[in-house]
Amino acid sequence: MSFESAITFFIAIFIFGITPGPGVFAILAKAMVEGSRRCFMLALGMTCSDIIYLTLACLGLATIAEHWSGLFTLIRWVGAAYLIYLGFKLFTSKPHIDPTTASVAKRSSLEFIQGFLISASNPKVILFYIAFLPTFMDLGALDHNDIALAAGLTLFALMLGLMLIAFCAHWASKRLQSPTAMKRLNQSAGSIMMGAGVYLVSRS
Repeated sequence: MSFESAITFFIAIFIFGITPGPGVFAILAKAMVEGSRRCFMLALGMTCSDIIYLTLACLGLATIAEHWSGLFTLIRWVGAAYLIYLGFKLFTSKPHIDPTTASVAKRSSLEFIQGFLISASNPKVILFYIAFLPTFMDLGALDHNDIALAAGLTLFALMLGLMLIAFCAHWASKRLQSPTAMKRLNQSAGSIMMGAGVYLVSRS
């Protein structure tokens, strides 16, 4: 991959990362209520899942999307159920800072898994990379360095895009500090997260 191709690849992945979807909606909802820092492991989980798909696409294992369709369906339902559960808890929570913070700490170890499930639930991502990668590299002549470079660029681009979204969402939410505003914020964030879960379930 040339320097020019690497730059173009990075920009394209960045745009792909901030395109609205279940992952972006989950980041928005979490950042609005819990802050941008709490989104790091969630974003990292989504990014790692994408990198796995990218690597599989580079290795020519596209048939995995068909052969493991049952597994992807199970992952999608688990991820959707968890999103709806978290969204419902946000929607019904009281606008107090301390209890919210405590509940966040208890589930911090699940944030990476949640992010991974959100992204892994969509086997069509691997098809995107299969169609996308030949624009920037010859898939028939790849070596380990090319795959490592593509994975590194994807990691940086996706994390940058997702954390930028998280920062902007948190910045906007800080302007809403009254109890009424916090209640509406929780309800809005919860609705977004539940909507992302419903989208995962309804997607073919």
